[in-house]
Amino acid sequence: MDVGSADGERAGGARAPTVSSGARSRWRRWARDWGWLVGIAVAYLYVFPYFPKITSANELPRVYLVKAIADEHSFAIDRGVARWGGTADVSPSAGHQYSNKAPGSSMLAAPPYWIASRLGGPPSLATAMWIARVFAGIVPALAFLALLARFLSRYAPDPAVRRLVLVAYGLGSLAMTYSILFYSHQLGAVCVASAWIVALDVADGKRPLRAMAIAGALAGAAPLVDYQALFAAVPVAIHVTVRLGRALPRARLGRAIALATIGALVPIAILLAYHAACFGSPWRTGYNASTTFAMYHQHGFLGITALRWEALVGSLVHLDNGLVALSPWWLLALPGTWVLVRIGERGTALVGAAVAVIYVLFISSINFWRGGWGVGPRYIAAMLPFLLPAVCASLQWLADARARTRWALPALGVAAGTIVVGVVIYSLSSATFPYWPDSLHHPLYEITFRLLRDGLAAPSLGSALGVPGVAGIVPYLLVVAAVLGVALHRACGSRGAVLALATGLTVLALSRLAPHGGREPDRAYAFVRAAVLQGAASTMTAIPAR
Repeated sequence: MDVGSADGERAGGARAPTVSSGARSRWRRWARDWGWLVGIAVAYLYVFPYFPKITSANELPRVYLVKAIADEHSFAIDRGVARWGGTADVSPSAGHQYSNKAPGSSMLAAPPYWIASRLGGPPSLATAMWIARVFAGIVPALAFLALLARFLSRYAPDPAVRRLVLVAYGLGSLAMTYSILFYSHQLGAVCVASAWIVALDVADGKRPLRAMAIAGALAGAAPLVDYQALFAAVPVAIHVTVRLGRALPRARLGRAIALATIGALVPIAILLAYHAACFGSPWRTGYNASTTFAMYHQHGFLGITALRWEALVGSLVHLDNGLVALSPWWLLALPGTWVLVRIGERGTALVGAAVAVIYVLFISSINFWRGGWGVGPRYIAAMLPFLLPAVCASLQWLADARARTRWALPALGVAAGTIVVGVVIYSLSSATFPYWPDSLHHPLYEITFRLLRDGLAAPSLGSALGVPGVAGIVPYLLVVAAVLGVALHRACGSRGAVLALATGLTVLALSRLAPHGGREPDRAYAFVRAAVLQGAASTMTAIPAR
């Protein structure tokens, strides 16, 4: 027994807290508040779904650009194309080859790549991909989740409800897939939504006025990393200006707008200078110089032509790519928008609705709306953070109603069950093959579950340590299950959590009744299976643990 503790018991009749018990209490408090984020970080870093056989058109030009910037101090990716091959997303210009993507994600990954190359020699393509995914995808995504954790308290005072929504977003949505891959859609979402959050904090007096320069820089960085992220900036700018106008006197409002403008001009100037250097004009993008998909990219603005019913339905409800088919919990934003209006958050409700309308119209009117192989409608990733307040408000309303009505607990359990569906789909696809072929009707069963049945999984930390296949991702699956289970239990209670699991698994089982299978899925699966086997055999040298 600790001497101080014994003296305390003799003097006051009660045991005095020891230093170790205080430390344990702080640790338990920290684990309760942030354990979910640690679990998501482990999940993101554990799997490395890299498959050279598919020659990813979205990732290879970006990683070629990382190498060109760091190794050659150039934007031309000629050397990468010559060594590893070209892709559909490489654009020729003035005798050189360039990535047709917005360059921001590659610029962000170049410094850590340069450091790695100075410490251990030029990294391989697989190692370069790993570095780029970590520093331009995973790290910004985790930082954004931490920012959201505080911001969403405005709409869900119950921390358990907020954590459940954050787990849904981090493990059960497009945010997971496009955080662990070297795409720029989630990074663009992080930039534009973070700008919104920081600016609202300034309006609420939670940050100093000079933080508007940071908000502006983040807003300007959004199109630098992903052109489509620009669409969210207009309603965000209107909302922020109105909120600042109500909170600040006119002189400070002008200063805030000036700081934001100056901050935004820096990344925008970088983007325009990149366009001029690579494509001959500040206003000419890589899509303008593209040849492979010129019939898509060079018609309309960013491919926007006419509204298509096929694109609307395919992007929202089809089992192969639909937003609410793969993450049905986004439907909670509909009643949640009404709740936001009821609690006086009309501005937030209007921003969420406006951003959603803009992106749904956008993806319904671009001629290349499917975007090739992938899991979910990646072109609308930037709209999702703006729906999170409505989702929080919806679940918080159900949680509060438990004390008043008997139907609220079952309703909360069923609502949470939609989160189970999203987490199962996105966590399992990320750990197997997060590039669903766009020719399939039900890739969850035709690719993901079929790979698991055959004992196949993406490269991971487990396979790097000599445990291949599904056995190698068991720790990952346990972490995901633990994070989801704890979040469900804390937000819904024991009965609600059981109902949520039952609801989610029932929905997944019933979805098997949808038409699937046949000659085309068999052909696609044969290619995917070969890619996964090759990836398991050839890419694990990219993970530093080996």
